[in-house]
Amino acid sequence: MARVTRLVCDNCGKEVDEAKGAVMRINFTDARRGSKQADLCDACAGKMPGQAVARRGRRPKTAAA
Repeated sequence: MARVTRLVCDNCGKEVDEAKGAVMRINFTDARRGSKQADLCDACAGKMPGQAVARRGRRPKTAAA
């Protein structure tokens, strides 16, 4: 018998489709408090505050010129 894991948004409670979700991780500056993590759907993740972060690594050769 196979088992199926269903991902549910922690914010709105809707089921998240495959490859349509995000994980938000909060790290506290006080290391003793640890971290928190939430699974979000695309709609809820877009509403969260924050800034886009640049991707790390080299730029592709076509964009570097």
